[in-house]
Amino acid sequence: MNSFQFLVAVTASCGGLLFGYEVGVMNVVLVMDAFRIFFNLCTWDGSKLNADGINIEDKSVKDKVPFYRDLKPTDSKSFIEGFITSSFVLGALCGALLASYLGEKYGRQKTIMIGACIFAIGGILQGSSIRNYIMIAVGRLITGLSVGCNSVLCPTYISEVAPAKIRGTLASCYQLMITLGIVIAAIINAIVWYFTNIKPDDLNTPRTKIDAEISNFEWRFALCLQAIPGIALAILMSFLPKSPRWLCSKGRDEEAVQILAKLNATSVEDELVQSELKAIQEDVAATVAAGSSSVAELFSSVIRRRTFVVFFIQLFQQWTGVNVIMYYQSQIYNEMGFTKFLSTIVLPVVNNLVNFISTFPGMWGIEKFGRKTLLIVGAIMMMIFHILTWAFSTQTSKGEFWKYLSVISVFLYVFAFASTWGPTPWVYQSEIFPLRVRVKGSAVGTMSNFFNNWIIAFVGPALMKMWGTRSFLLFATCCLLAFLFASFFCVESKGLNLEEVDAMMSGKAAGKA
Repeated sequence: MNSFQFLVAVTASCGGLLFGYEVGVMNVVLVMDAFRIFFNLCTWDGSKLNADGINIEDKSVKDKVPFYRDLKPTDSKSFIEGFITSSFVLGALCGALLASYLGEKYGRQKTIMIGACIFAIGGILQGSSIRNYIMIAVGRLITGLSVGCNSVLCPTYISEVAPAKIRGTLASCYQLMITLGIVIAAIINAIVWYFTNIKPDDLNTPRTKIDAEISNFEWRFALCLQAIPGIALAILMSFLPKSPRWLCSKGRDEEAVQILAKLNATSVEDELVQSELKAIQEDVAATVAAGSSSVAELFSSVIRRRTFVVFFIQLFQQWTGVNVIMYYQSQIYNEMGFTKFLSTIVLPVVNNLVNFISTFPGMWGIEKFGRKTLLIVGAIMMMIFHILTWAFSTQTSKGEFWKYLSVISVFLYVFAFASTWGPTPWVYQSEIFPLRVRVKGSAVGTMSNFFNNWIIAFVGPALMKMWGTRSFLLFATCCLLAFLFASFFCVESKGLNLEEVDAMMSGKAAGKA
């Protein structure tokens, strides 16, 4: 791999940074006092908590030093929280639907640029919301449109410009950037939360109305900040080349060969460049001979197995429970008995760093061990750590030791996810479809991801309220099903170019099942 290929892949992967920031920002914003009061998630009558999170009016409490506002949840908290959080994922689902049309008509590169601009607009709308949860939900839906579209096109674009030997590694850069975005959001917003929610200036100010607003700077700043990475991605993408495979599909072979030569750091006459061009041209010719593709073709006898696989691989990725942890982890840690400071700042930042760092072994392992192996091993590991998290959490009343065992199990689960089921489904769906229906096929996988993500995000608060840490047993069961699915339905595509993967999936070449 040369430096230009690396630059192209990393820049396109920054679409994942937008996704990650949007996920990471909500975990902290949802526990910002001003946000909770503004959108009627909670009320505040002026009562205060000490550093341990205990009401200082309690006669048995010795520490009477006020540290936090003592907010009381409203009856509609779970619904509003789920509605605001899940609206982003609903937008992403719609964006994935649009990706196929826009990606084929305008090209991968240009559509990613447009999506980045839309993301910036959505972030500004969220941060400038009036006191109505519908408006912030619309803003999140708009950012979701961008993320959904780019979640299809960024991995597809990378797979179409990357050499076969390291295509999986480069395509998994998208997942790496998602985790980096979550880390950045967690750190920035933890700092904001620290300075605005610990011993706030209005802590001793008398309250006349329990739903009266307090300073909203904290959450408005956090959400408006999304505009910066959105604009930056749009500018950076303008310097990248168009996909050579997309150019050939539009009859622009001369442009395609120039880009292939640049990507391989050689001349257009080079044997490697000509070989790649020929393979793409043959694939395009076969596609043209068969006529234009349709959604119905995804369910034809040749393609439907792939459609089935990408739909369920993304379904299982979500039902491993990762986004319940990522969206609501502060509340989960609080449920385990940790202090407000640890639950909101320390533990989420540590968990998000684990998520980020663990993506690197996944990027290495996806080419070393293959896609299928990572899926099988990862499902087993996640199932074990979910069961341990539940088991340890039932003992937290017995002391600090059990609390920390519970949270360590959560971290180990995140490690297992980020190094296996985090990057692998995105790589897999971008490479098993033929060029003719590649974007449409990837869109099916992405829509499955976001549809199930939307369900998880919407029911998550109610699920945690009703079941508490027993929810981890549900996710452990889903991990068992994911293990069975990967074992019996997924095939290995490691080390094959896209045309060879197509031939294997079509039954034209031998492949490892």
